[in-house]
Amino acid sequence: MSSADRDRHTSGDLGQFLRSWFKDPKLIGAVAPSGRALAKLMSKGLRPGARVIELGAGTGTVTEALLRTGVRPEDLHLLERNEAFFDILARRFPRCPLVPADALELRERFKDSLHSFDFVVSGLPLLLFAPEEKTRLFEQIFDVLGPHGAYQQFTYGARCPIDRAQRKRLGLERKLLGFAALNIPPAFVYRFSRA
Repeated sequence: MSSADRDRHTSGDLGQFLRSWFKDPKLIGAVAPSGRALAKLMSKGLRPGARVIELGAGTGTVTEALLRTGVRPEDLHLLERNEAFFDILARRFPRCPLVPADALELRERFKDSLHSFDFVVSGLPLLLFAPEEKTRLFEQIFDVLGPHGAYQQFTYGARCPIDRAQRKRLGLERKLLGFAALNIPPAFVYRFSRA
């Protein structure tokens, strides 16, 4: 794809992102797609051969960064519930398996491959999740991850998106991967794994 075609697709994708945000800001959870610095942080530690699920793939900014690490398109499963974003992802990443679903259906959607993924990378707006929804989500994420798998999540909040009590109950340890200061809005990226 030429740079002119890429720019045209990117501006069209941004327009769709803004339309979706105005229609339902709680569903989108951000005022703009993830920036490149945030996407790079979200892909930290990924490697060729890794099996990955991206939750809330949006318009594919993070998806591009994940693929640049050497992850094969066939090993990168994109889960997205917004129909307009789903169409964008299907056009931009035709070789990636696309899963039109809510993240709270993760266990059901991947029931034939539980405990087999290396990474779950999430762009979900956790600050908008009810506490019981967050608990259900975290349990399902660690059901699809293998024993040495990791869950990477960004947050616009100043606090860790999985509080100490939840980490203790789930047996998780956390690591701050970095801070994307130039993202709109700025964001922290955390990695969670089994202790």
